[in-house]
Amino acid sequence: MFLTWRRASALPVLSAALVALTACGGSNAGGATPSTAGGASGSDDHIVYAHQQEPPCVFGGWIEQAYLSTQVLDALVSLDADHRVVPWLADSWESSADGLTWTFHLKDGVSFTDGSPLTAQAVAYNFDYWVQGGNSTAAVWLAGYYDSAEAVDSQTLRIHLSRPYPRLAETLTQGYFGIQSQKALTERTAEENCAAPIGTGAFVVDHWTRGQEIVLTRNEEYTSPPANAQHTGPAYVKTLEWRFVPDGTTRVSSLQAGEVDAIYDVPAIDWKGLGEGGYQQLKYVTPGRPQQISFTTTTGPFTDERVRKAFAYSLDRKSLVDTIGRGLIPYEGNGGVSQTTPGYSQEVADAYSFDLPKAEELLQQAGWTGTDPDGVRTKDGQRLTVRFPYATGTIIAADGATILQGVAEQARAAGFDVQLIPVPPSGFWSGLYSTAEERDLSAGYWTSVTAGILWINWRPTTADAPNHNNSAFYDDPVLADLITRANSTSDVAAQNALYAQAQEYIADHALSIGVYDRISTLAVSPRLKGVWQENAQGGPVFYDAHFTR
Repeated sequence: MFLTWRRASALPVLSAALVALTACGGSNAGGATPSTAGGASGSDDHIVYAHQQEPPCVFGGWIEQAYLSTQVLDALVSLDADHRVVPWLADSWESSADGLTWTFHLKDGVSFTDGSPLTAQAVAYNFDYWVQGGNSTAAVWLAGYYDSAEAVDSQTLRIHLSRPYPRLAETLTQGYFGIQSQKALTERTAEENCAAPIGTGAFVVDHWTRGQEIVLTRNEEYTSPPANAQHTGPAYVKTLEWRFVPDGTTRVSSLQAGEVDAIYDVPAIDWKGLGEGGYQQLKYVTPGRPQQISFTTTTGPFTDERVRKAFAYSLDRKSLVDTIGRGLIPYEGNGGVSQTTPGYSQEVADAYSFDLPKAEELLQQAGWTGTDPDGVRTKDGQRLTVRFPYATGTIIAADGATILQGVAEQARAAGFDVQLIPVPPSGFWSGLYSTAEERDLSAGYWTSVTAGILWINWRPTTADAPNHNNSAFYDDPVLADLITRANSTSDVAAQNALYAQAQEYIADHALSIGVYDRISTLAVSPRLKGVWQENAQGGPVFYDAHFTR
């Protein structure tokens, strides 16, 4: 199959390698017949699930950890399909008139799987544990707002804030805020709590074979499902085998062969065929920051706003995503938040539509007037070469990597020499290419239930509180003021209006451009019913899952 581009006369042609990758880089699922002989394990009490990435710990600050930890750790609250906060470990909650005190009333009779009781003191300990380094993502969500937590009595927790944060309850629905046993956190080693955290959840970690799988077993005493679950009591199945299968084609083939019962991160090329083959399909468009491209604004060619805008205009991002994403991956023009995020600005999403002449005009204005024999623009003898490292196998999946290849080829038509640098997981986790001096562009997402993610991504860096999540290295008090006012505004309409202004500011200065929305996809055997995706981050939930004949 040859890829046909919209406005083909103005767009560069993709290389043969890219065409081959997008046209042939997956198995043909069309006409596949799902296995109906039984679960992949041969038992209706045992689910085999294939995930694409293995996290360093079960609990932590990465979404892949949140997906796992949600199976074993309950949270205070859950998010339903209508984006409403509903009870989980907390039966009810309220905030004070000034917004500085939140009170949560815990369920009675809940115990951690080590036998210790769920108490307000244990939950308060978790809050302090997070902000003191126990979970980096939970810490950045609470930073600047959380002051302290106290147990009023055994089942009443009080959270004190230094500034109002009206969307605190929504924030706590994310998997980073799973509650662990205080006894386990204080008496076990860090490695023990990394590999098998102790919660009140529907499953417990039985064992972890690194590089292969984590096996979870049913918590027979489970009494605390979220209000939006489909049943009460223990999980239906006894065992959940969570395998790590990095290659998408292998995951699809394993599902078709009946070797697994469900898979995550379905390649775009296989999505339609699996649906036609009778497999159940679940898709969740993640709110928060989409997969976007940030410009390094403190050094290199993108210190010039005109060059940043030229890069944005040089790309036909929608055509690129629609072609490679095959209707599965949604195009996203907004570089601040995704289309499923409350407070989303469509006006920002529509900015910087493809305009190659405009890109060329801006580069001329910025002094990039020369062209070398390779067609790369030059200025004062320097080529317009930009370094673009991306986290392959972690943040950027196979389809995303192909989209970035298309970005590099499209930008070449305007005279940019984009040097794509795939960074393997080992390099990503060790911090390679994390400084302004090492890169000119960066790609990535950050899941969130609110547009409050803008504070995490754009908070200015200070000597006392550096912001390593500000990927554009852009410190601006005007932008910071818009976001902080939004975060503390209780009226939802007024809050969203401020968030929209912040998105417009980001777009006006071309600090970040959207490319596509991060999605969570599942393909599930027809016999396995009751699998659903939690509504804060789209992770799979197996508590209600069961086999049918």
